[in-house]
Order: sequence, then structure tokens, then C-alpha cells
Amino acid sequence: MSDGETRELFENWTVQMRKGVLDLCILKALAGGECYGYALVKSLVAIPGIGVAEGSIYPLLSRLKKQGLVTTRLEESSEGPARKYYRLTPEGKALGEEMQAYFGEMAKGVGSLPDFTVPSSDLPNKPAIPRRN
Repeated sequence: MSDGETRELFENWTVQMRKGVLDLCILKALAGGECYGYALVKSLVAIPGIGVAEGSIYPLLSRLKKQGLVTTRLEESSEGPARKYYRLTPEGKALGEEMQAYFGEMAKGVGSLPDFTVPSSDLPNKPAIPRRN
């Protein structure tokens, strides 16, 4: 496999990782309480490794609202147009907690994988799974 192909595989993998984690990031960010949309976007854009564009977060917030995981309210602002604030629903809070627990367990599991530089003869033996004909 060429370096270019390896780089492409890695970039595709990171895109999928970010997509999978972004909902969790939004729910986790809102777990502390209501947040003005632009402030929420700025905090998410600043997370290292997420690499998300500002414009891609609002559609996710809209989807989370349609799914009943967040609610919104508008508040007039003396600095310009009305501001939209986002807040977790009880369902959103519960899902965020569940996602966080799952993510933590998964990260712990990945972190506990054996070092693949260990010779296979040193790894624990697993019984072979019989093949069905």
C-alpha cells in the first residue's frame, strides 16, 4: 500500500470518528446548562481533533431538536438579531450520559489492547471456533 493510500485511509477513518463523536460532544457541552448557539459552536470548533466547521454544527443541532433531545428558545439581543439558546431535554441528558459511558468503556477497552509487537506465541490462546458445514 502506498503512502498516499495509507493517508487516504487514515483521513477517511478520522472523518468517521469525528462524525460519531460530534453528537456526544454537543450533548456533553449542553449537559452544563442552556447555551447560546454561537457560543456552543465556538466551543465545539475549539475541541482538538474534532476539526468541525461552524456551518456543520447547526444542522446537527436542528436534527437533535427534531429527535427531541434538545429544545430551543429565542431571546432578543441588544447586539443584533435574536439569539437562539439550546437546552437538553431529559431524553437528551439521559442519552448523553449513556453515550459518555459507552465512549469511556470503548476508550478503556481500546487502551487495554495488547501491544501488537508482542509475538503471537506470547498472547493468550483462544479455543478455535468450530466451522459449521
